[in-house]
Amino acid sequence: MIAPAQTRIPDEGAETVRDVDVLILGAGINGAGLFRELCLQGLTCLIVEARDYGAGTSAAPSRLIHGGIKYIETGELSLVAQSTLERNLLLRNAPHCVEPLPTFIPAFSLMKGAFAALRTLFGSTTAPRSRGALLIKIGLALYDMYGARHRVMPRHRFFWRKAALKEMPAITPRIAAGGLYYDAKISRPERLVYELVADGLAATPSAMALNDTRLIGREDGVLIFETGASGGNRPFRVRPKAVVNAAGPWIDRVNAALGKPTKMIGGTKGSHILLDHPELVKSLKGRMIYFEADDGRICLVYDYLGLAMVGSTDIKASDPDAVRCEDDEIDYFLASLRSLLPGIPVSRAQIVYAYSGIRPLPASDASQPGLISRDHSSPVLEAEGDRPFPIISLVGGKWTTFRGFGEEVADSLLKRLGRSRTTDTRHLAIGGGKDYPVDETARAAWIAAQAHASGLAPARLAALLSRYGTTAADLAATLAGRTDGAGARASVLDTAPERMLEHVPGYSAQEIDWITRREQVAHLADLVLRRTTLAIEGRLTQAGLDEIAAIVGAALGWADSRRRDEVEAVSRQLTAVNRVRL
Repeated sequence: MIAPAQTRIPDEGAETVRDVDVLILGAGINGAGLFRELCLQGLTCLIVEARDYGAGTSAAPSRLIHGGIKYIETGELSLVAQSTLERNLLLRNAPHCVEPLPTFIPAFSLMKGAFAALRTLFGSTTAPRSRGALLIKIGLALYDMYGARHRVMPRHRFFWRKAALKEMPAITPRIAAGGLYYDAKISRPERLVYELVADGLAATPSAMALNDTRLIGREDGVLIFETGASGGNRPFRVRPKAVVNAAGPWIDRVNAALGKPTKMIGGTKGSHILLDHPELVKSLKGRMIYFEADDGRICLVYDYLGLAMVGSTDIKASDPDAVRCEDDEIDYFLASLRSLLPGIPVSRAQIVYAYSGIRPLPASDASQPGLISRDHSSPVLEAEGDRPFPIISLVGGKWTTFRGFGEEVADSLLKRLGRSRTTDTRHLAIGGGKDYPVDETARAAWIAAQAHASGLAPARLAALLSRYGTTAADLAATLAGRTDGAGARASVLDTAPERMLEHVPGYSAQEIDWITRREQVAHLADLVLRRTTLAIEGRLTQAGLDEIAAIVGAALGWADSRRRDEVEAVSRQLTAVNRVRL
């Protein structure tokens, strides 16, 4: 089970300096993954996040765990090999939130794109505008080959036009063929980021993880931070042996703050929309359609928590603080869907959520954003002058490969620090994936055992298991009025029968309180956008937001004015950026 990850702020005075082996700046997926790696090797590690765990680019992916079939086209075969391996490992290590995703890829011609693909493979900067059946068939065969290590899913199948239309009847009859292969999807990526941090804290008592904390100064090799309001706005000082800049699209800004300006990042913007469209979801038959839009760009649509996830754009952009899904991107998504599935009407009225983020890709002069490498690197700025520590920047990468990337960087840091690896994370379950019941028989047995122990209804336990994995056992104990996983009652709410919320279906006051007290919730947005999927599922109303804020505020001791400010901030975020209708 995940141990509670309470904010660990040093109790020393402001002038006391805390010595650490490694300081990680930024707690997105790469930073959190590295933090877990280092803590499991016994290093004293501090991870600091200015906002919240997984609040930046890591909250804006296509929510896929995939091998990157399109990277075959650009010749990044080593990346495909690593990505397919890490996908297979995540299916085993995080089964509570990563699951197989059958994927249908249509071909609209037989031979188009073959020669253009060869040119791209050998260095051309112009991607093929069309990928015919021959090219797709070769790509799928190669994809199967690279995904052979620790294989957990079937090999691909290929269909000519008549059979392809039988497989996916709603698709446009313009198709010439289609392939069916397997990747994976992740239901709660932001929560998995938090679980990686919590795993690291559980592994090493000396480790610290701080969100809502900012770098405010540096002097004589010491970095000075200030906590947010949740930490009492207290400054503290850290002397690291090495610093890892895991700030994603903010990497160059952070390096400048550390006294070493760089130009490492040349990101691209990716946007997505979610539609409340049961007819569209039903037509997908549990599959993702990974398709070529009329302009040659790649799009996707699949069932995400009962909604239709549609993405993604790939537009050069540089300002991660001013990014949102724009109207022209929405128009593009809807037009692409209408062309792909002509018999299914789609409209803006069906959008319940939209989001966008900047991919922290390496600076590049590629003519098309899609040709910028998705591989990762970790350039080092060695110690110099009044900066006695090296800065290792985590550039690029993709969600799927975070563990492999973290393993590489951890090994280089261990070598620098004269330490040896003690734990291999390749087959180590993450968070609520530990001891997870992976088949129906095991799942039924787990639910029955927890129902007997807690007295909760099986249906309620099934819902909690789907949200939190086996961590739900700790929550169930709390809901039953027994001690929580920390060994003590978390709140006076534990002494009362579970009270389901009036305006937030499926959640209880005790559940919200439990998350707030145990999982480093500093702001209302942390809970509704990242510890849960309440916002992205389109389930929030203004009344529901107020109801949740009352519980969070009581748990954290907020004054009425602070609670109103938190509600206003989340409401503004959801309506102005995410296009939610509260």
